[in-house]
Amino acid sequence: MYTVSDLRKGLTITIDNEPYTVISFEFTKPGKGQGIYRTRLRNMLNGSIIDRTYRSGESLEQAVLEQRTMQYLYHEGGNYYFMDSESYEQLGIHEDALGDAPHYLIDNVSVEVLFFRDHPIGVDVPNFVNLRVVESAPWAKGDTSSSDLKTVGLETGFQMRVPPFVNEGDLIQIDTRTGSYVTRIKG
Repeated sequence: MYTVSDLRKGLTITIDNEPYTVISFEFTKPGKGQGIYRTRLRNMLNGSIIDRTYRSGESLEQAVLEQRTMQYLYHEGGNYYFMDSESYEQLGIHEDALGDAPHYLIDNVSVEVLFFRDHPIGVDVPNFVNLRVVESAPWAKGDTSSSDLKTVGLETGFQMRVPPFVNEGDLIQIDTRTGSYVTRIKG
């Protein structure tokens, strides 16, 4: 159990049997009476945001989250399948719970799957992934304008903007936190 004085950004708590993470909070102390904590919370199951107010001394239930390293196996229908690296148990997660993660999932990549009460609620992909360009318009020699970007298709089906010198067949590094091009991988 937490008390409201434990509030901080990123803290996970349970409200009405659902996990929430603290986005922001503000403490105010009126002239008389107890201090007030105004919080903004994000539901970790559906992404909705709520505002809650707490008084000093109130308690909050801690959200017990478990993180397991799993390996991505394949995609079938609307589900993505992962295998636990320790028990070899396979698990299907619906694409709605994955957010942008499918853009960066290639066979056998290790990811962190977040569980709440043995129910998968999200996937954390590595900060940087290397993906192959499978669809790209050719680059015209002499086109050295640094502000020009072109759209390419990646092996996962994701479309993104890259510099014009990136060609079909190139391996590129992507920052999964921003979804942006980092560099072209040599070799």
